[in-house]
Amino acid sequence: MDNLTHSLVGALIGQAGLKRKTGLGMPALVIGANIPDIDAACLFWLDGVEHLGFRRGITHGPIAWILLPLLLAGALWGWDRWQASRGKRPEERLPVRFGWLYVLAFIACLTHPAMDWLNTYGIRLLEPFSSQWFYGDILFIIDIWLWLGLGFATWFSLRREKRGGGWRRPARIALSAMLAYIGVNAAITWTAEQRGLMSDPYPRVAIASPVPLAFWQRELITGDSEGRYRIDGEEVGDFRLREEDKPDIAAAVPGAAAFLFWSRTPFVTYRDGQYLLGDARFASSISSGRFTVILPERTCREIAAE
Repeated sequence: MDNLTHSLVGALIGQAGLKRKTGLGMPALVIGANIPDIDAACLFWLDGVEHLGFRRGITHGPIAWILLPLLLAGALWGWDRWQASRGKRPEERLPVRFGWLYVLAFIACLTHPAMDWLNTYGIRLLEPFSSQWFYGDILFIIDIWLWLGLGFATWFSLRREKRGGGWRRPARIALSAMLAYIGVNAAITWTAEQRGLMSDPYPRVAIASPVPLAFWQRELITGDSEGRYRIDGEEVGDFRLREEDKPDIAAAVPGAAAFLFWSRTPFVTYRDGQYLLGDARFASSISSGRFTVILPERTCREIAAE
């Protein structure tokens, strides 16, 4: 999910009451909910689409769940000590307890891979022990309804707290509503995928991809055993990618290895004099050049007409 959603989840966990366990509890929760995305720094040294094979991996796996909260807790504890030594520690701040800082950062850090799993992009939850990708196909990567609901609840809870009212209950209701919303969307996805798998031409794979805004709708991506993919029944791409071609492509085409490692539904299309490798989950990005690798002609074979 996007970082605003991650931040709001962390903030609401704090407003539910956990931020009172220690000084700097809220920073531990909000930063902790985002800290696995430190892998975004790879954009500074990786070119093109090579980041696709790096993101949502090692910093989203089990070792990172333990170490990143520890580093964050240490940094916050050190910040509090540094402020105290300079006489600039806020008087209203609660005593900072390292143990609770770590627990809060750990809880928040766990929410990050849980939320990232919900969309079609994928996440390697077991890295470095396994490079398998996991997909929830439940929510679009940027969900405006979550923004509105979680954002309002955070504002309302903070407003109540400032005025001396009951501020924990709105946050707890919002978190429960979020889980219910995820459950409803999971049911929508499951129903759409089962319908796709049991409908002619009975595809090998069916992915019910969430769409922006209309959370109740799904874009159905289906694929057969020969690597042909369709989006809502319409075939996508002009060429299919043969399995036997993939090793050569990965070795010869810059960025292709990372793309194929990340790709779930790869296809090839011909546009503006170029053969383009794309993924059916992000077929609309072909025109913008995002999620796309340029291929030499020899790697492609035209799909036979039906």
